[in-house]
Amino acid sequence: MCRNIKTLFNFEPPATELEIRDASLQFVRKLSGFNRPSQANEAAFDRAVEEVAQAARVLISSLVTTAPPRDREVEAEKAKARSAARFGA
Repeated sequence: MCRNIKTLFNFEPPATELEIRDASLQFVRKLSGFNRPSQANEAAFDRAVEEVAQAARVLISSLVTTAPPRDREVEAEKAKARSAARFGA
């Protein structure tokens, strides 16, 4: 499940709100063990997703680097090549 969480820092264009929320959702799913929480746990689950997303926003905006921003399309191609080498075409 956590394989879906992608690096969000130092990309051009920067990470979107949707990408940050999706990563936060995956993280909370992993921690809680719920893919979809029950009604009794839904409020706590949603609150956790929002709090993790807020922490991620603060982290990403606070980080600094001297490295040039990475290109999303180039990184996606590298990932596809690694996958093909690992699992075959």
